[in-house]
Amino acid sequence: MYESTMSHTLTILLQNEAGALARVAGLFAARSYNIDTLTVAATNNQAISRLILTLRGDDASIAQVLQQTRKLIDVVDVTQQPVMPDAV
Repeated sequence: MYESTMSHTLTILLQNEAGALARVAGLFAARSYNIDTLTVAATNNQAISRLILTLRGDDASIAQVLQQTRKLIDVVDVTQQPVMPDAV
């Protein structure tokens, strides 16, 4: 299996404000990442939303996009879930 086909799952906590999701999605689009799945839900704190997304890429490029995502003003926290091999 090629590393570039690995699917990565990111969990992003972000401020529940107008335009926050657009800024996060725009960061991925600007770097030519295609988001495979996207789920957004409220948390117990009404000021914070949880965004879960999956995308494909190698470990180095995912590490770079994680660092860039953490720099966005609306982002509170970013975590990467363990990599799961794609189903055959």
